[in-house]
Amino acid sequence: MSKGEETKTRIIQKAAELFNQQGYAGSSIADIMRVTGLQKGGIYNHFQSKDELALQAFEYAIACVSQRTRTALRSQRHAIERLKAMIDISRSYLNNPPIKGGCPLLNTAVESDDAYPALRDRAQKAMDSWRHLICHVIENGMKKGEIQPKIDADEIATIIIVTLEGAIMMSKLYGDDIHMQRAINHLHQYIDNLL
Repeated sequence: MSKGEETKTRIIQKAAELFNQQGYAGSSIADIMRVTGLQKGGIYNHFQSKDELALQAFEYAIACVSQRTRTALRSQRHAIERLKAMIDISRSYLNNPPIKGGCPLLNTAVESDDAYPALRDRAQKAMDSWRHLICHVIENGMKKGEIQPKIDADEIATIIIVTLEGAIMMSKLYGDDIHMQRAINHLHQYIDNLL
């Protein structure tokens, strides 16, 4: 990797953490300069705009989340255990997030809802990817006889995602992991009923 590529990667990583903690709108170019240690020209040498940097920083943050998910799934073969592994990794988002600031998908989805259409589109694509992964696990489980047939995989994916993201929000809001623990316990019971 060239020095320029290393610098660009470092900018993306630092900006991803900054945006995930302060939000895109709440992070100025001066903030990006502070966390990267670069001048404005050094940043704009690699990115045409703050918007371009935000999109690449979001992609980096989602890649960090995806890597954690892939690692959790690697050791699981049964569909129920794979679903539980995906649920269990959400617990780490509170005390050991894949990127500082919590769940980048939740943070970006909330912030980009109306104000940043390009970022909102990326958040939707990331959410679609997560939903499709859950559906894929469920559908494969049905084919193998590990999960009851005729289950609505997309409905289950929605329930899992909204429960986990709501638990992350409540746990962060109250500074209390009990909300996440309750959600995980509930989802484990819910998933066991799919057998």
